[in-house]
Amino acid sequence: MQFVEGICKKLVGKLRLGAQAISLIKGMEVKTEGPCMISKLITDILGINCCVLMGANIASEIAVEKFSEATIGYKKDKEVAIRWAKLFTMPYFLVSIVEDIEGVELCGTLKNVVAIAAGLVDGLDMGNNTKAAIMRIGLREMCAFSKLLFPSVRDNTFFESCGVADLITTCLGGRNRRVAEAFARNGGKRSFDELEAEMLHGQKLQGVSTAKEVYEVLTYRGWQELFPLLSTVHEICIGQLPPTSIVEYRIH
Repeated sequence: MQFVEGICKKLVGKLRLGAQAISLIKGMEVKTEGPCMISKLITDILGINCCVLMGANIASEIAVEKFSEATIGYKKDKEVAIRWAKLFTMPYFLVSIVEDIEGVELCGTLKNVVAIAAGLVDGLDMGNNTKAAIMRIGLREMCAFSKLLFPSVRDNTFFESCGVADLITTCLGGRNRRVAEAFARNGGKRSFDELEAEMLHGQKLQGVSTAKEVYEVLTYRGWQELFPLLSTVHEICIGQLPPTSIVEYRIH
């Protein structure tokens, strides 16, 4: 978030009139009054419209042109969203548009927290039934959390590529799941920071930092009991609970 803010401040006054923005960045900034989405940060600093693009898009697979989809979230200006969709669409990469920028962006942000939970399940060798249950519960909490923060969020958004499809692919592959699996296999004795440095070679985990940001919102608003999975992921990440608590969180 600080990186985005710094870049945007450098661009102030240097953009062509009528410029448009689109964000592929997953994350949010937590403020006392609530979370600030990256698209809003860009709009606020630069004074331009900003759409978002999220989806079930593991980069290595897109790079070799394997078929995939993505979702563009927009607010009000449908024509701009249509132009972005035409720009990004390829025969192997189909892009749809949804008038729900907060819903699309929160899907892309929150799914990384659920992917941490899925990786813990994998690291504990709990099997596919457990993993499916965690993914379902995670999707339910993603939807409920998003709608509490932004009542305009639409249920249908969670059935787009940015929603259930992105959740599935992130919980099956991706670095958040992989590092969380290693964390669980080590019994939580090696920190996420240590494993991140060793396994990702400079890339960053989004799920751990997002879990912290979500937990701050839940704590400030007294919502922890409403979102036991999201709360428990953070508590496991910081060593407050053992990895096995991922399926025991209901008793806490």
